[in-house]
Amino acid sequence: MKHTLDTVWQRRGTSWIWDEEARNQVCTAGEVWSLRQFLRCAGNWPDDLPSNMNNTLVVAGLDGCLDLLTPSDAEAWLGDTVKHAILSFQSHYESEAALIFWLPSGQGRIKLHPATDSIDWRCAAPHSDHSLAFGRILWGEANEYPQEILLREGAKPAGLFHLRIT
Repeated sequence: MKHTLDTVWQRRGTSWIWDEEARNQVCTAGEVWSLRQFLRCAGNWPDDLPSNMNNTLVVAGLDGCLDLLTPSDAEAWLGDTVKHAILSFQSHYESEAALIFWLPSGQGRIKLHPATDSIDWRCAAPHSDHSLAFGRILWGEANEYPQEILLREGAKPAGLFHLRIT
């Protein structure tokens, strides 16, 4: 998987971050939206975004919602409801804004498969023996596009960045 040291993820595209330092680079805790706020705004986005000088929306709660659903329900909801909202956000802001999902447990839940560059989400108990094909569901396995976000050379990945989901 490709890496990026560039800060483009703070201004464009869709990212899933789990590193607190990365989150703090783009917003304060009070600027983070709930997943419910995000989904309610799909198709009716505000003129101004709350973070990073009107360039960024940070959303928390995706991981918790996925944990409450069965794997099959989570897959359907992620592929329909969440992906629809992501595409609506991209379209409204004409890919000139960043959408960032804050996943505090993401580092232990997102599994990268180096041989194929595919990405899975490990489900929580009682379904911890299942995973969701995160990449296939959200970006159709366009594996050449997601990149691991590095905050500095040699650092552990802080998240994943995808410039444009189709």
